[in-house]
Amino acid sequence: MSLTFRLREVLVPVLGSLSLVATLPAQQKAPAKATVTRAVQGPSVEGITEYTLGNGLKVLLFPDPTKATTTVNITYFVGSRHEAYGETGMAHLLEHLVFKGSTRHRNIPQELTEHGARPNGTTWVDRTNYFETFPASDANLDWALDLEADRMVNSFIAKKDLESEMTVVRNEFESGENDPAGVLEERVLSTAFLWHNYGKSTIGARSDIEHVPIQRLQAFYRKYYQPDNAMLVVAGRFDPAKALPLIERKFGALPRPKRAGDATLWPTYTRDPVQDGERQVTLRRAGDVQVLTMAYHVPAGSHEDFAAVDALAEIVGASPSGRLYKALVETKRAASVQAQAYQFREPSVLLARAEVRQEQSLEEAERVMRATLDSVIVAPPSTEEVDRARAALLKNIDLLLNNSDRVGLQLSEWAAMGDWRLLFLHRDRIRKLSPADVQRVAAAYLKPDNRTIGRFIPTTKPDRATIPDVPDVLAMVKDYKGDTALAVGEAFDPSPANVESRLARGALPVGLETVYLPKKNRGQTANATLTLRYGTLDAVTGKYVAADLAADMLMRGTRNRSRQQIKDELDRLKARVNVNGGPTSLSVGIETIGPNMPAVLRLVGEVLREPAFDPKEFDQLKQENIAGLEQARSEPTALASQAFSRYMSPYPKGDPRYTPTFDEQVADYTAATVAEARAFYAQFLGASHGELAVVGDFDRAQVERAVGEAFEGWKTPSAYARVPREAKPVDPTVTSIETPDKANAFFVSGLNLPMRDDDPDYPAMLLANYMMGGGFLNSRLATRIRQKDGLSYGVGSQFSASALDKSGVFVGFAIYAPENAARLEAAFREEVARAVKDGFTPEEVAKAKEGWLQSRQLSRTQDGTLAVQLANGLFLDRTLTWDAQLESKVRALTPEAIRTALQREIDPARLVVVKAGDFKKNTGSQP
Repeated sequence: MSLTFRLREVLVPVLGSLSLVATLPAQQKAPAKATVTRAVQGPSVEGITEYTLGNGLKVLLFPDPTKATTTVNITYFVGSRHEAYGETGMAHLLEHLVFKGSTRHRNIPQELTEHGARPNGTTWVDRTNYFETFPASDANLDWALDLEADRMVNSFIAKKDLESEMTVVRNEFESGENDPAGVLEERVLSTAFLWHNYGKSTIGARSDIEHVPIQRLQAFYRKYYQPDNAMLVVAGRFDPAKALPLIERKFGALPRPKRAGDATLWPTYTRDPVQDGERQVTLRRAGDVQVLTMAYHVPAGSHEDFAAVDALAEIVGASPSGRLYKALVETKRAASVQAQAYQFREPSVLLARAEVRQEQSLEEAERVMRATLDSVIVAPPSTEEVDRARAALLKNIDLLLNNSDRVGLQLSEWAAMGDWRLLFLHRDRIRKLSPADVQRVAAAYLKPDNRTIGRFIPTTKPDRATIPDVPDVLAMVKDYKGDTALAVGEAFDPSPANVESRLARGALPVGLETVYLPKKNRGQTANATLTLRYGTLDAVTGKYVAADLAADMLMRGTRNRSRQQIKDELDRLKARVNVNGGPTSLSVGIETIGPNMPAVLRLVGEVLREPAFDPKEFDQLKQENIAGLEQARSEPTALASQAFSRYMSPYPKGDPRYTPTFDEQVADYTAATVAEARAFYAQFLGASHGELAVVGDFDRAQVERAVGEAFEGWKTPSAYARVPREAKPVDPTVTSIETPDKANAFFVSGLNLPMRDDDPDYPAMLLANYMMGGGFLNSRLATRIRQKDGLSYGVGSQFSASALDKSGVFVGFAIYAPENAARLEAAFREEVARAVKDGFTPEEVAKAKEGWLQSRQLSRTQDGTLAVQLANGLFLDRTLTWDAQLESKVRALTPEAIRTALQREIDPARLVVVKAGDFKKNTGSQP
């Protein structure tokens, strides 16, 4: 279990629907269209070319024929940094309202669903962006560009939508309030920054969210949502010769605004004074794990020092090589640590954090953490530390640049810092880093008086850090050329028939089944997934903790390599490897580049076959797991989900299908020994039963040879028999769990269904669930609970059925304010009952089919997802013909067939409901 910094960026969730609304008052409508102007070509770096329209809009085109998808991303250079007094959270609130419709696109969620898009909107400190990734086609690109051009200046931004959406955003705010570590970070930043808006959370103040006038939102929209304050990125499969004229038609007719008076885009000239002493803030709230956070002021992300700042964060915060890890985790003073530098347009902060269990001393952890960070100045980073940090940072950038979808979105961050080419300039600076660079930066910024954690300390000789101002970005990138553009791959058709025609299936002598799909990708990317299956019901009973810990220990050292050496080698190979396991199976996920795939597979073979089970690493792993469990014991989402699972699957304790309580898990992990984990591994792990799938740009012969070497003769030492699952009949019930001092509550409800995925009702249930709680902002549940009633930021449903057992489940869920418990449950029950009674309209069904089928195609364009699907097909003895047949069945569905299936499968009177929240505080009694 890893600790991550709270994501302060806020997003519109893929849930809910939108109502039709009135346009802005007449005097506020967008001005008449201007004459279309042609784009002027600008710089081109590594396959990305910039153009500028006459109205000021920046356009980046990044063609990548290896993708079967296209991503359209529009970035507005406005975020929480630009908000005035009383406007905190306004940029994010506006992001929500822009999904409410525009003049030509009155139901945006419905359109996004119909086009099979994966969309979202995000707000951050320096920018707001909206994107949609969709199956590549001229028609889809035309639609997406028209959508973004229209809502740039013609979004409704209506009072009625603010009234309903405000409560949704407030619920999102409440959800964040459940995370003490995240709230602590907000308090630290608000203390570190006295005046700059980087000290304010992007979600905003609750009072501003609740009371902001619609007129201020409309004015904010008209000022910042303009072509001269935006950048459009089109990435993936498209024809630039067609796309550019299309962009000129869609966006070029939008007039350039007159920038005078209130419409002037002023630079942010507020700067915090040099910090003149250590600061402290204390947060007291309900929770089970202590957290310590420290912040240091650092330069803007574009500054030449920031590459060294990035490396410094890696050197102190990485696991297991980082100095904080060795000083705090290895000595059992903390359960986990990390460090991160926020890369913003203006001077920012480097944050370090430690998670400390209750029985550990927070004071001692603080003393050691402070001393460790102070010591970086007097004990400068070694060449080995800097080389390791450089390799880790460059690996992430290289993997990013191999994926045009990711690059298209990440360019938002770099453009918000001043120019998109900073991505490449930052990479080049990392390549050139020396230990002297990192030492100089540590001495400049890791000063006690530049730190926010503690108290004011009078001193006659203050040692203060002077933070340099934002450099002239345009001057830095004026003549920048970058590397040679990555080689492009092939235009791959993700249809089931084409994928199936290119597969090579086989098996190793030891028993492991294999499937390979070589294809040319941008940057030679490749993915693999491996599943090993083992054990019988009797053999694994009572061993869930040993199984989990045994799997987690595999990446923590082999007989020949330490945990750090494994990480270093993966960084060198530009690879990400994840290992997860349980009582009956273990899975490995791999992402790398094709030429390195054989070496990565050999390393994975070493990890799986030669684990060290080092006792010191085992103790650290236990601490991490226990800290995570203790933290979950007071979280509404975790408690409700656990209680729901326990009720729906009432297996006896010790059974691998049993769901233990958090208290049981804490006790079991506390008692676990390394000998038990080692024994589980020795009894069960081998490659006699399992599946391996490799997809991407790799040499099949080399990969097959590496796989053969990695798993040759590695037989599973004991018998294997699949453990079946049952859809157990359970009585309807309503369970309420109290979670004191939690501002956000969680609701989960559902039914067990005795169904397999070859059941005649399965296709109808898939599409019914898609309309009930799937899609994008237009499902039945989200339309009612989020948009109409304004009760939840996140609401939806899920449906699944096993391929092997009659074991299916329908589940609905929502987050909400505890005082709305009764209203939310009533609305959920009413919508489920209405769907079962009346079904769905022909229009709903037609649009849902189109969106669902495109989303299936979209999934097959993602190599990692496709690898998992192909490996699962080996286990089930299925080809992609099964997928094609399922999609044909969905195409043939009628509204009556869906309604009939719902009535056979779903009985609203038998719903199981579990809710967790601070209900007594908000209502005075249980809900």
